[in-house]
Amino acid sequence: MDHTDRLIVRLLHADGRRSNVEIARELGVSEGTIRKRIDRLLASGELQIRGLVEPQAVGLPTRAMIFFTVELPQLERVSRLLSGMAEVLSVKWLTGEYDLVVEAAFETDAHLVAFLNDRISRIAGITRTQTSHVLHIDKEGHQWAPPPPPQPTILIVDDDPDFVEATRMVLEQEGFVTQAAPSGAEALKAMIANPPSLVILDIMMDGVLDGWDASWRIRSNPSIRHTPILVVSSITSSDYLGMFPTDEDNLIDNFISKPVAPTRLLSEVHRLLERSGNGRSP
Repeated sequence: MDHTDRLIVRLLHADGRRSNVEIARELGVSEGTIRKRIDRLLASGELQIRGLVEPQAVGLPTRAMIFFTVELPQLERVSRLLSGMAEVLSVKWLTGEYDLVVEAAFETDAHLVAFLNDRISRIAGITRTQTSHVLHIDKEGHQWAPPPPPQPTILIVDDDPDFVEATRMVLEQEGFVTQAAPSGAEALKAMIANPPSLVILDIMMDGVLDGWDASWRIRSNPSIRHTPILVVSSITSSDYLGMFPTDEDNLIDNFISKPVAPTRLLSEVHRLLERSGNGRSP
């Protein structure tokens, strides 16, 4: 799941009946985008939308966890049998002392005892069981939601500390996480150690084309080659403009001349992040 998928899932988790139009309005995208993404998540099995019933609401207030030791050749068969029993809520395979754990719900303690004595005891392959009453439940599995997507990290590569600080403040006020590097070489080290979501890159640093050389090295490294690169440079107003390559545009994703207004910078950052699948709604 990418960033937008996770946001959609979290909204549906809070209210599974929320309409595509409402979700689109919340995330600032089109209804068609939401519909296509939900259809894809449903088709892949990554998302399921269904009604849930609490066992106590249908007369099954007694909950128990039952641990099983099972003969290894019989494990799959026993698991299937347990899964087919009406009282069983879940069946999980384990490592360690026990092979299976079952969560089940019953009308009364007598119902639980009869389940163990009359049905479980007759299943061939089970060698030992241990039962624990569930006294209180703070959180059910269906209450889990994917954690919020991490905020994108922006690497600012520039040897001008004033530009770095001003850009950092603009980005962090927008909620982004920032890192900084003063040269192309340092940027490569930082990216390999902690790959960012996007790079804001100057050209003229350790050398006139230091940033351009760094772009080439980024695109040559399989682990970081798809990182969006936004060049922000004053080279267009310098004596070195003629040295700037124009026939290798695939190395960078866009170019903005300094000085750049904060709104223009943020707009382009959001656009490139959304295009790469790491974006978030403004």
